[in-house]
Amino acid sequence: MSKVTEISSNAQTIAQRLGIAKYDIYGATTDSTSVQVDKGEPKQVKASNRASVTVRVWNDQGRLGVTSTTDVDERGLELALKTAAEASAFGATEHIPDFSPEATAPLPEVDVTLAEAAPVGTLIERLVTAEQALLQAHDAIASVPYNGLAQSATEHFYVNSDGAQRSEERTSASVYLYTKTEQEGRKPRSGHAVRIGVGPDNLDIDGCLKEATDKTLSHLDYEKIESGKYRVVFSPEAFLSLIRAFGNLYNAQSILDKRSLSTADSLNSAIASPLLSVYDDALHAGNVGPETFDGEGTPTRRLPIIENGVLTNFLHSAGTAKRMGAKPTGHASIGAKVSVGSNFLHITQGQPPETSYSLDAEDNVILIDELQALHAGVNALQGSFSLPFDGWLVQKGQRTSIESATVAGDFRQLLQSIIYVSPEEDITPSGVAPHVWVEELSITGE
Repeated sequence: MSKVTEISSNAQTIAQRLGIAKYDIYGATTDSTSVQVDKGEPKQVKASNRASVTVRVWNDQGRLGVTSTTDVDERGLELALKTAAEASAFGATEHIPDFSPEATAPLPEVDVTLAEAAPVGTLIERLVTAEQALLQAHDAIASVPYNGLAQSATEHFYVNSDGAQRSEERTSASVYLYTKTEQEGRKPRSGHAVRIGVGPDNLDIDGCLKEATDKTLSHLDYEKIESGKYRVVFSPEAFLSLIRAFGNLYNAQSILDKRSLSTADSLNSAIASPLLSVYDDALHAGNVGPETFDGEGTPTRRLPIIENGVLTNFLHSAGTAKRMGAKPTGHASIGAKVSVGSNFLHITQGQPPETSYSLDAEDNVILIDELQALHAGVNALQGSFSLPFDGWLVQKGQRTSIESATVAGDFRQLLQSIIYVSPEEDITPSGVAPHVWVEELSITGE
């Protein structure tokens, strides 16, 4: 008997004994190992086995009680179901979540590769080798203060009293390298890179090492920049982080809570340049851990959010979909409340551009590699942002690192000011995106 079948059978037996007619259970278990090193020696080694399970029970008045547990054996399930049933007496009376109408629909088929875990000693050895290579790459690189190599195996599942049973297993690994320089009379500079994979044996550690090295060395000879208006190019990582920071634009729960830049009537309106398209695709081939169902058991799929500049869909849970006359999209997470969030964004070209641009040919362009302080520099309800960044001033292909600067603007105006979306796309840990060119933004130097 599989684990999810056992959980479903036990839950059904316990619920009948307790007189519970309607319930669902979503959970995940994770085995993980991570290591950090410092100057060739292990700095920190962590291993954990975690479980997180949410149990929801509806009483005969239709009110909902929610509890969480880390124990899915019979005793743990019984206590969780009993506690949730008792809590249902105090549940909300409006906009009560319900089962997803797609909780028993067929799941998409995906090719999944599971990797074997590597011994801790192997992880440490590989990370030490990468650290030493970085330290030897240039005299100015004094340390790699932040680094890590991690691996994990996760199983998550969903069952409900209507007979839904879903489960899937995934493995993943990641490596992170962050350098710090020391030069007399110069400010410390840094560079970092991340790589992810199905397991530790297929991690592109060499690629991570090269990227961290190249970025670090490119920032050694930095200069101040004059404040003013510049044409700006966002790296894939930077543009993805900005799109996520203003995720309320396409989040149905935010719209219903009136905490969004959009309203229910914003669908099918042009909110960006027709050159831009944005999808959410948990099943993308570049996603190391594709999830075929969300916290409510709804199957995931490739969802167009912006197509050719037009706002095409919102992200929905079962509850927001019902309230807005739509269908669930596979973006729900359940807990004390149901929340909605993106899975794996894919930013790509919309309409073909009339003019192409290249960093090798353009002059006086700002290339933003990474945006910082997103938690503090973004006003998601007004659409404004003012963010420090790491990047370069590009002049005819020559890149000069910018000592310190901030980019500011209005996100909605930025979307309309896109003049080019590169056809070449990069796979990152959080999504897929190309370089995105914006006509003009305010840059403030020191």
